[in-house]
Order: sequence, then C-alpha cells, then structure tokens
Amino acid sequence: MSNELYIICVDDEKIVLDSLNSQLTRHFGADYNYEFAESGEEALEIIDEITADDPNLIVVVISDWLMPGIKGDELLKLAKEKAKSAKTILLTGHVDHELINEIQMNSKDIFHTLYKPWDEKQLIELIKSK
Repeated sequence: MSNELYIICVDDEKIVLDSLNSQLTRHFGADYNYEFAESGEEALEIIDEITADDPNLIVVVISDWLMPGIKGDELLKLAKEKAKSAKTILLTGHVDHELINEIQMNSKDIFHTLYKPWDEKQLIELIKSK
C-alpha cells in the first residue's frame, strides 16, 4: 500500500456503498483512497493491511450499525484500536433512536452518528471537520 490517506466504508448493502463512493469521489476526488467492505470482517482485513504500513493512513471509517456478524459500534471500536487518529462515523437506518443514542453516548470510539438516508452535505462536513 502507498502512503496515501484512506476512507473506509462498511455496509452490507452494496447500494449504500455505491452511494458513499459517488458522494465521496464527487467531493474529494483523488484526495483519498477509498476502500469498501460488505462486512465487518472484510473491513478489519482491509484495516489490518493498511495499518501494517502506518496506523495514521486511515482518516475516516464509516460503518453501518446493523450488519451480520460484527455490529458497527464494535467494528468502530476495533478500528480505533488499530487507527487511533481515525474519525469514526456510525451510519444507521435503525429506527430505535433511543438505542442508537445510547450506543453513541456509551462509546468513546464513535465520532458521530448519521441516520439513513443521510444528508450528503453533513457527511462531507463531518469528514472535513478537525
């Protein structure tokens, strides 16, 4: 892997990953490398490969919450252990806002939560924010 910065997107729905890909490349173009995974396990393999070179190469990890296997909040916790400086964004279509808010409040590893359908401008601003 080269020494360029990465944004990792994880969702078990390909249409969501396609939408994220479109939005991210439209706004950031070649400023970042983009990696897409359809499961938490696949995402961890990608994260391990990238962080083996440099744990600071991953700047953002965006993960769906409700996925088979590893749930998004657990994935983001594991991602933060490997890429401490990465922003972590939980993306969810789950309708129990109270549960999601509780997960957000109880996890120091989640930078922000976005609900599907997310606002593209808000997503881009979260990634740009320091």
